[in-house]
Amino acid sequence: MTFLTDPVGWWIEPFTSNPFMTKALAAGLLAVLTTSMVGTWVVLRSLNFLGDALAHGVLPGIAIAFIVGFDTGLGALVAAIVMVSAISFIPRISPLSEDTSIGVLFVGLLALAVVIMSSEAAAGTGDIDRFLFGSITGVQNTDLVRQAVVSVVAVGGAVVFYRAFFVMTFCEVQAEMARLRPRLTHGVLMVLLAITIVGSFQVVGSLLVMAFLIAPPATASMFLRRVPLIMVAAVLIGAVSVYVGLLLSYHHRLAGGATMALTAVAILFAAMLIRALVYALRPAPPEDALPVQMLADSR
Repeated sequence: MTFLTDPVGWWIEPFTSNPFMTKALAAGLLAVLTTSMVGTWVVLRSLNFLGDALAHGVLPGIAIAFIVGFDTGLGALVAAIVMVSAISFIPRISPLSEDTSIGVLFVGLLALAVVIMSSEAAAGTGDIDRFLFGSITGVQNTDLVRQAVVSVVAVGGAVVFYRAFFVMTFCEVQAEMARLRPRLTHGVLMVLLAITIVGSFQVVGSLLVMAFLIAPPATASMFLRRVPLIMVAAVLIGAVSVYVGLLLSYHHRLAGGATMALTAVAILFAAMLIRALVYALRPAPPEDALPVQMLADSR
């Protein structure tokens, strides 16, 4: 109960007395800003499987960059672009659907990353656990600069293409009629998603980045209907997840990235329970009003 008896020492002091915690908080908040803006469209368009596959698809690029010795972020970005291109290309040259193409690439690229890291060329280079699960307490100033750039690109892209994303999300036919070029718009969203994953794997790892892409926007979408409000609420929920998760990992010596991701998921389930409880406690309409209510619902 230290967080109640000594609130300053539990909630604030870890960030004021430990520079690595301050950097970790900044990195987490930048990651949340990026993932919430892009993740809102992922949730609204039901692209969760694609996002998860893309998060795994960057692993071969990270593994190769790790072995060769160049920037892992660049390797991840190249791998993400290759995967996005392959997802669009495979259905054009084969009878396979896009979902099947995503599933095949998902498994194939994940297996490729494991094979690369188990090869003789990777001997002595260590493992890629920190890229799988994040290393938020090891964030450097260069990582923060890169995340800041990614955040600017993601937020700028979400603002510039907001109308196209919005129309395509709710009516692709209308987007085509309005000459918003749905195929190009989808491609832009895929690029933003790839950039978001690449910019966030240092914080929570490529395997856990989906928690921040999905959980905060999904939580917000259960209570809000306007897209801008969903984005703002998702950022706030993600920020709480980062702050609380970091404190829990610091005080209880837990894995930082995993604790933050678990906190975000826990908030989602708590919101689901609260929403279900509120609906369960709503007074039932009078029996004589039921036919009218059913008629209204049918309309």
